[in-house]
Amino acid sequence: MIAFAEDVSGISVSFEFFPPRAEAQESFWQTIRKLETVNPSFVSVTYGAGGTTRDRTLDTVRRIASETSLRPAAHLTCVGASKAEVNAVVEDFAKAGVNHIVALRGDPPGGVGTRFTPHPQGYRNAADLVRGIKQLGDFEVSVSAYPERHPESVSIEEDLAFMADKAEHGATRAISQFFFHNPFFLRLRDRIAARGIDVELVPGILPITSFARVSEFAAKCGAHVPPALATRFAGLDDDPETRNLVAAMVAAEQVDALRREGVKHFHFYTLNRADLVYAICRVLGLGSAKKAA
Repeated sequence: MIAFAEDVSGISVSFEFFPPRAEAQESFWQTIRKLETVNPSFVSVTYGAGGTTRDRTLDTVRRIASETSLRPAAHLTCVGASKAEVNAVVEDFAKAGVNHIVALRGDPPGGVGTRFTPHPQGYRNAADLVRGIKQLGDFEVSVSAYPERHPESVSIEEDLAFMADKAEHGATRAISQFFFHNPFFLRLRDRIAARGIDVELVPGILPITSFARVSEFAAKCGAHVPPALATRFAGLDDDPETRNLVAAMVAAEQVDALRREGVKHFHFYTLNRADLVYAICRVLGLGSAKKAA
């Protein structure tokens, strides 16, 4: 049974967005304003492969910093760019009022599953990028984590070695890839603690807006989709009203189970939509009943 109201003390959330295209600006800022009422710890904005959304990412975090009460974090990758180019982006973020960066190696140009080759004058990997960012200023740096192993890793142990390296260079938070089977996340949390890696592990929660799309993406990045979940969403991709009700319940159940295991912070992949995430946060006991402007 879901019973968030019994104890929500210390619970916090954060949200991930992607920079909107021109035609989606209005709906994007409506989403921002609605989720602003939840008072998240921070909101992050993604950075397109090879810096393809650099300007839009910068414009978005600049507006969030100057026009809202939200604390923006900017994603940054090192794919296809020299250190000088990446460092210039970091400086642009700082000028925009951003002091929190989500440092990621980034996917190879060929996509997940293809070989990553560092730029000849670039950062070698995420740990190297974290070190470079910290040398440029007193930035808060978050990184990624993989409850079910990074698609290119040989083992979880290799992932943990990379995590230790990122923490040693200054990362203080690791946001996980989405997952639907909580024991994967809890096992990773235990392994990080056992190795003495000083980093906060935050679960990445993905409310399901389209089961078919989520299943396709999960297959590419190695995320397990439990058969029971497929059963709950069977036939609902063409029934958005029912699908959204089920999706909100599934995500709320997942969050509640993690909360009962001592998890206090939840990071939501919003896909630039407010409805499901806002509903889940209200179940958590977060947010105001007053409508966003």
